[in-house]
Amino acid sequence: MIELWIPITVFAAFMQNLRSALQKHLKGRLSTGGASYVRFLYACPLALAYLLGLHEVGGHPLPAVNGLFLLYCLLGGLSQILFTFLLIHLFSFRNFAVGTTYSKTEVIQVALLGFILLGDTISVVGIFAIGVGMIGILALSVAHRGVSWKSLATGLFEKTTAIGLLCATFLGASSVFYRGAALALDDGDVVMRAAFALALALVMQTVIMGAYLLLREPGQMTAIFRHWRPALAVGVSGFLASVGWFTALALQNAAYVRAVGQVELVFTFIASVLFFKEKTSPLELSGIALILAAILLLVLAG
Repeated sequence: MIELWIPITVFAAFMQNLRSALQKHLKGRLSTGGASYVRFLYACPLALAYLLGLHEVGGHPLPAVNGLFLLYCLLGGLSQILFTFLLIHLFSFRNFAVGTTYSKTEVIQVALLGFILLGDTISVVGIFAIGVGMIGILALSVAHRGVSWKSLATGLFEKTTAIGLLCATFLGASSVFYRGAALALDDGDVVMRAAFALALALVMQTVIMGAYLLLREPGQMTAIFRHWRPALAVGVSGFLASVGWFTALALQNAAYVRAVGQVELVFTFIASVLFFKEKTSPLELSGIALILAAILLLVLAG
């Protein structure tokens, strides 16, 4: 029988893929910061309503808050925001392709951070599956961005590579911190602990990034509310993705969750072929096959 965290992760990856697609349509109406912020602002009240529903309707008691939980939520929220800004900064470089490819090393960094911070261990099969998936991700990145394997090696010590690796560190750290937040709560079932961590993290992110936009891009707040319909669609899909991610992370090792979550790349590939009629290369097909093989290994290993 497939463990519950696997379909939840696939659902989260699908909704994240949808959220990213919807966000792209906002780029012409909002700045990059504004388009990024709507995922927090419009998802926040939904997360609070979800938490309230679990408590009032579902009868789940609210977990007792502790310092470690608050710290993990804050670090997870900040890591996610820093990842977003670093990725945006990375695109400002002419040779950003190599750095962006290295930003895909997130899963490996999640495994290391999860072991260091939470003591999460990975089986031999899990390590092999993550390695196979990593090769598939790199193959896809090389095919999409016109980066050669040689340029990946020679660009190892470039500034863009350092930024790309730092992007992966912050993105991976956010997953580990969010898992840590759910585990830091001593009471409540998995769904409630995940919902509580999600609601608090989104409140923190909404306040922090909202303050930044008011100071640095004040006109964006007005634009964000003016374009509330497409922004709300981003918020809803982002909220559903976050519910999936937080629940899966509360159930399973963050490295396994993020590894299976790479199915998002498969969804993107399918959409590009079916809807945009893009041609595929043998390298892209090989990358997809390796990612699917890695996910299947993790599913079979449980």
